[in-house]
Amino acid sequence: MRRNWRILTIAGVLVCASGIAGAQSSQSGQGSQSQPAPQPSDKSKTPEITPLTLDAPAPVSADEDAAYKAFHDLSLENANKKIESGEAFLQKYPQSRYRSPVYVALVFEYQQIGQVPKMVQYGEKELALAPNDVSTLAMLGQTLPRRLPDNPSEAAQALSKAEKYSKQAIEIAPTLPKPAEMTDQQFDNAKNQSLAMAHSGLGLVFVRRGKYAEAVPELELAVKIDPIPDPVNYYLLGLANKGASHFDDAVAAFNHCVAMPGAMQAVCKSGADEAKKLGSTQLSSPK
Repeated sequence: MRRNWRILTIAGVLVCASGIAGAQSSQSGQGSQSQPAPQPSDKSKTPEITPLTLDAPAPVSADEDAAYKAFHDLSLENANKKIESGEAFLQKYPQSRYRSPVYVALVFEYQQIGQVPKMVQYGEKELALAPNDVSTLAMLGQTLPRRLPDNPSEAAQALSKAEKYSKQAIEIAPTLPKPAEMTDQQFDNAKNQSLAMAHSGLGLVFVRRGKYAEAVPELELAVKIDPIPDPVNYYLLGLANKGASHFDDAVAAFNHCVAMPGAMQAVCKSGADEAKKLGSTQLSSPK
């Protein structure tokens, strides 16, 4: 869990920075064939600090302050308790000035326990308050195509949403201003973590649609810029290269995944073996 906490700490800055960027933008304006991916435990990023919202803050009572502090102090490792506390807080204080960080925490917790519809519900509530919340956009963009519903129509809708959210995150992230309290390296790491998720999500959308040649550059960016490499992205890059008949590149990507300890090693070893066999019997496509 130590790795997850590191992700949560620095990714939170993007929410505040994106709120600033959104405010600045507002001021300036006034003047197919698919291969299923496995269902691993996704890397997730959610902020620990209060995001900026587009609404004026509502008055806060001492009871509301205490209730939020109790929620905030609960460990993210206890998902059910955190969810129960967050849901109760929002029911009691539906217009709270704290609802944005509560939404963000619920997005993270519901993603962790695999309840994607609830994750999307609270993610969309958060984006209604903070449309430039890059971390939430990226999390939705990555998770939706990894955990598609069985119904084909619902799956197609989920892929469309994932494409939209991923592209928004990719577009917004480079415009975020660096908070004064962060070093350049810390800020770059925070942005790159969210960008890696967004490129991963967009790449998997293309894989699901059988557009392997379009998926490859997205997934190459995901593995290149992520400060904490995700073996799932190497697996997906292997799938995309194999589908595009780039067999040597597929083997290389799968082998990167095999070299990373964890649950993905076996499926990546199988992928590497299959790509080698295909490469020995089929011509590779030019890049």
